[in-house]
Order: sequence, then structure tokens, then C-alpha cells
Amino acid sequence: MTRRQQDYGFFGPDSVTWKVWGYPTSIVLGFLRAVVIEELDPHLVASVDQSGQVKQRPRLRYDRTMQYFATVKFGDAESVLKASDTLVKIHSRAIGHDPVTGGTYDANDPASQLWIHLTAWHSILYTYEVFGPGKLTPAEESQYWEECARAAEFQTIDPADVPRSREGVRAYFAAYRPRLVGSEVAQDMMDFLLDSSTTVVPQRTPALLRFVFNAVVRRAVIATMPRWMRKLGATGQSGLTDRVAIALTRPVVRLVAASKLLEIWALRLASPRTVPILEPVLRGTRPVDPVVREPAEARAAYGVVDPRTQYAELLAARAAQAGPAPYPFHHREELVPFPA
Repeated sequence: MTRRQQDYGFFGPDSVTWKVWGYPTSIVLGFLRAVVIEELDPHLVASVDQSGQVKQRPRLRYDRTMQYFATVKFGDAESVLKASDTLVKIHSRAIGHDPVTGGTYDANDPASQLWIHLTAWHSILYTYEVFGPGKLTPAEESQYWEECARAAEFQTIDPADVPRSREGVRAYFAAYRPRLVGSEVAQDMMDFLLDSSTTVVPQRTPALLRFVFNAVVRRAVIATMPRWMRKLGATGQSGLTDRVAIALTRPVVRLVAASKLLEIWALRLASPRTVPILEPVLRGTRPVDPVVREPAEARAAYGVVDPRTQYAELLAARAAQAGPAPYPFHHREELVPFPA
């Protein structure tokens, strides 16, 4: 039996977050775009490559990524705080050497977290615009980025570092671009993740359907990536292919969006772990207490320390131990996003 939500969490039905993240573009197109682009960060892809979990269990990792993001956006306050706390603890083990830059990666590092956070929020919005209803109103977009900053409070990110406008997000990506590297590892991981027949489609799906779905979705996702990014990732395709992929995908997405039953069916196929979180929202089920919570108030009520404080304590503990041990990633059956 699905646990009934205790409250609306930190966004709620009046939020633009629910409007955009609850649209079916997020289920496959938005999430695939985000996790593919993220691999251009050499620190992140070093963590992914050395853990080995993405290639060993691609569907499980994708499912968990969606589960985590759905929890933060649609879960009740207690569930969000527990997921946030778990994420910091799991990421505390993801420390190691980046062979491309010669530096050290740390999955809890606020700069790395901000890259993942903004890539996800931008990708979900952009695919909503390209394949869904189109652009938000100026007021809605302003609210969307304010809510993006609120969501950052559940990671080690300082909310003050989150841009509050599309122009600010563009400036952030322009400033971050020199850090991105199209290494062999990054290109290999991007190509692997773009294979939606491995990461998204259930194994029991007939081979022909898997082939067709992947052929269209892969090209639709690439069609949303800027040319310079495609070049780095070795994911080039023609403008004609872009237009055909978008033209084939858009009506299917809008058909799914027109039916809650179809959307729930698609969600069950792509991410079974997300269903208990998102299905009540799609069906309009009210929580026990239909209120939107404030992060500070909820943390005080549940006795949970904020992620930035947790990270500061982790850094202090590492310093006291004269540095971390070599990175030993051990798989655990916990809620953890794709990049870790």
C-alpha cells in the first residue's frame, strides 16, 4: 500500500515546479538530456567511471535518479529531508582522483552539485518548451528559478549561488564551459547513456519497439543540445535530423500529456520507483495536511541538519584524519542519484 503524503513538501500544486517537472517530458527526455550533458564535467565523469555502477546497473541507476528528483519536487517534507540526508552521506564516499585534470573530485563539492542541479533544472524546462506546451510566461519563469534555488537547499549548494533568471543561467553555463572536457571517458559515457533501450526501456519490451524508441529518443535529446556541446561529446547530427526527431517526438509527448492514465503508464515503464511519489500528484490526491513547508521550519521539526552544515563537518573530520582514504565505492541499495 502506498504511503499517503503528510504534506505538499516544499513546492505544492501552485508551484511552477509541479507544472514543469510533472509534465511527461521530464520522464525520459529531460532526465536523459541532463545526465548525458553532466558527463562533460571531468570530475563528475571520473566519479561515475570509477564507481562502475552506471554501466553495471543502468536501469536501476536511472530509476533511482528519477526517484530522488521526484522526491525533492513532489514528496512530503519528511521524505525530502531523509533523501537529502542520505545523499550527503552516500556522496561522502565518492572522493578520488580525476585522471583528466589531475585534480581530486568530491561528489559533495558545492560547485559539482550546482553543475548537476542547474543542468537538471534547465534540461527539464528546455525539453518542456521544445516538446511540450512551449515557453512559460515571464512571471512563471521567474518563479521557476526561485523554486530552483529553494531545491538547492537540499544539497550542499549555497542558494545564493543559484541564478534567478534565464540570463543568469546562461551566464553560469558560459562561465562553466571552460571546465568541460570531451574526454574519451566522457564521450563513451554519453554514448552509453543516450542508449535509452538500456537506461529506460524495460528488458521485456520487444526488440523492434526498443530499437524504434531508442532511435527517435536519442536523436530528440541530441537535437536539444547546442552544437559546441555535441562536438565535445562526439554526438553530432544534422539539422534535418534534429527537425525530424522533434517532429516525431512532440505529438507523442503531447498525447501522453493529455491522459493521466497514459502518463502513469509511461512512468511505470520508465521509473517504477517514482510511481508511489508522482502518481498521487497526477491523480490529485490531497495529503494529510495540504500545506507547503519551509525548509528551516521542517528541519527544526524533524531534527535534520542542513547539507551545507553536514558537509562542513565532513571536511573538518577529513582534515582531522589527515586526508581521505582512496575512493572505495561500495554499492548499496539506497536512494542515490545517477552521477554518484
